[in-house]
Amino acid sequence: MAKIDLTEEREVEIPAALPVLPIRDIVIFPYMIIPLFVGRDISIKAIDEAMSGNKMVLFVTQKDVNIETPSTEDLFKVGTVGNILRMLKLPDGRFKVLVQGLAKARILNYTQTEPYYIGEIEKIVDQPTPEITVEIEALMRNVRDLMDKSVGLGKSFLPDILVLIENIEEPGRLADLVASNLGLKSDQAQELLEITDPVARLKKIGELLNREVELLTVQQKIQSDVKGEIDKTQREYFLREQMKAIQKELGEIDERTEEILDLSKKVEEAKMPEKVGKEAMKQVHRLEKMHPDSAEAGTIRTYVDWLIEIPWSKSTKDNLDLKKAKKVLDEDHYDLEQVKERILEYLSVRKLKPKMKGPILCFVGPPGVGKTSLGKSIARALGREFFRMSLGGVRDEAEIRGHRRTYVGAMPGRIIQGIKTAGKNNPVFMLDEVDKLGMDFRGDPASALLEVLDPEQNFAFADHYLGVPFDLSGVMFITTANLIDPIPSPLRDRMEIITLSGYTSEEKLGIAKNYLISKQLEEHGITEKNLKMHDSAVLQIISHYTREAGVRNLERQIANLCRKVAKKIAEGKVKDYRISATNLSKHLGVPKFLPEEEMEKDEVGVATGLAWTETGGDIIYIEATIMKGKGHITLTGQLGDVMKESAHAALSYIRSKAKEIGIDNTLFAKNDIHIHVPAGATPKDGPSAGITMATSIASAFTGRPVSKSTAMTGEVTLRGRVLPIGGLKEKTLAAKRMGIHKILIPARNKKDLDDIPKYVKKDMEFILVETMDEVLKKALINPKSKKRR
Repeated sequence: MAKIDLTEEREVEIPAALPVLPIRDIVIFPYMIIPLFVGRDISIKAIDEAMSGNKMVLFVTQKDVNIETPSTEDLFKVGTVGNILRMLKLPDGRFKVLVQGLAKARILNYTQTEPYYIGEIEKIVDQPTPEITVEIEALMRNVRDLMDKSVGLGKSFLPDILVLIENIEEPGRLADLVASNLGLKSDQAQELLEITDPVARLKKIGELLNREVELLTVQQKIQSDVKGEIDKTQREYFLREQMKAIQKELGEIDERTEEILDLSKKVEEAKMPEKVGKEAMKQVHRLEKMHPDSAEAGTIRTYVDWLIEIPWSKSTKDNLDLKKAKKVLDEDHYDLEQVKERILEYLSVRKLKPKMKGPILCFVGPPGVGKTSLGKSIARALGREFFRMSLGGVRDEAEIRGHRRTYVGAMPGRIIQGIKTAGKNNPVFMLDEVDKLGMDFRGDPASALLEVLDPEQNFAFADHYLGVPFDLSGVMFITTANLIDPIPSPLRDRMEIITLSGYTSEEKLGIAKNYLISKQLEEHGITEKNLKMHDSAVLQIISHYTREAGVRNLERQIANLCRKVAKKIAEGKVKDYRISATNLSKHLGVPKFLPEEEMEKDEVGVATGLAWTETGGDIIYIEATIMKGKGHITLTGQLGDVMKESAHAALSYIRSKAKEIGIDNTLFAKNDIHIHVPAGATPKDGPSAGITMATSIASAFTGRPVSKSTAMTGEVTLRGRVLPIGGLKEKTLAAKRMGIHKILIPARNKKDLDDIPKYVKKDMEFILVETMDEVLKKALINPKSKKRR
């Protein structure tokens, strides 16, 4: 803190030019004694120059404290001439100088800028001090009172300064003394320095002092409030401890103790495993020692509540009555014998060995085939709780394993949440849309599922939030997916894949008659007396108004019919409706889909193929025609890469076997061939059209028509071998719908005939072929006209 020279003011002769020393973040006032630390080269050289002469320097404040080497434009014009009383060199190379302010001065111009500043200056003399009037006396007294208030509010001043303030009678000297000790900002202090009127300077310092007192008052209030809160908390703590001691003496229990005892009781009743129980009691004891209002106490209480509410030892007893379980499965779902058989096998093994691990099934199939509802039916058949968790779009690993308790708002993963919601430790747990899991910077949920779905690991599943193992081996996990390919292979390896292919038209008819129609009649408030649907109407809805593997759109169309009938009944019109194939379009409008038309006669260059789609089987006509050209091949009909390759392979095979088939080799060089697969707007791809394309090409070049009553499916190699295909059941149904009763299939697909229902195979002839030669013998008809040239 600055000091003031106590000697009487004396006239000091100021030279016309002096070294200029820039100072930062401080303003020196006349009569002020202050130590300065000098370290810049320009300043040290100015000090050296002064010490070799009259020891006087003009101290000028910088406008910007951040400038290391200020120019003349960066310095204020008004400063204070100071006398260097003492100088000491420090170990770090800097100088400590003790300076006494003498008088204010203004820089007229700079006569030297290197290696230090020398300025031509003029001394600034304050205006004559007026006679002390009542107003000036009041101003001086106000400044002294404000200084006393500052001291009372915690502002510290040297005792000598306070004595001087009481004894100084000159307004200018009083203002300078207060300003030099008030800790003003440099721009405020500079403004005061440049005021030459003592009374005006005193008024200004009074305003600054008044603001300082206001700030100190607010600061003291804030400190008082904080101290009050601390004192209150300490007081409550001591009172609470005293109350505990009193209640202990009286044998009473306070609310906090009662809460801890209640938690301890719940931990015991939860029948946790030994390791989990120890952890729970450890956290309860920690909670007991904490202040109830602390943040960590709330976190621990939530954690203990989770441990208590999880069903560690609560399980459902399985319904092991196989006949009853089969009845339940048959009530809920039509057909799906493979899945039902698998569930009954599981129950049979459970009956023989009660302590077995739950199976992990994966239902794969297109939308609407009943994967999710099948899970509910399985839970009903077993007598277990059911919980469904959708994995579509899940990208965060913590969704599976939970967050660690160090995070704000941490919670267990959705596996543990599902177990808690089910209320039992062995529910049927459905993980829906497992093929739609995502992955980003937060981790890979699919990898986290590996532990959940592995029977060798999930007996000690570690959720990050719980921090203790939970046994998932009793849970029956069922996952669902539309496609098998997006599921990572390690995860796929842990699951038993059960494929649910699309329903056939006959199966959809059975589902509609047994489930959908009755369900929609009930939901729309009408009965079978109001609406009767013939089988022909349902089959026409399936073939002409929907195109899907499942039955969702079929149910929507049935609901559409029910709404229209309900509207007419509500309007008081006829209350008895019969819907058949002939009047269906009046209610549902124009058919949305039209199946391929049956060929009227055997044609040259047109072969009937069979295709598999997500909505079931379908037939495709592959057309081939030849024209004069140079041996080019044209492919149309939005064919995929696989079908294009099949077309090229088929043509290569026919050319290589031209002599055996009866084709003139010169035809290939003189003619172009065009292969087209209607409809052109529908993309097509797949590996099973090879023999159909080869047959179509052979027919076009030989002029022998293809039998319209024969359909075929299979891939062909360049050597003429017929390779196996998939989706034989759906393809067979498509052929039967079109009145085709003879199908050429690869010999290696003989095993798949067992999976086709007997009612589908009835009246159907399956011809097993191993080579393309066999296909052509069975498919091409001997010509009735002259051979094609």
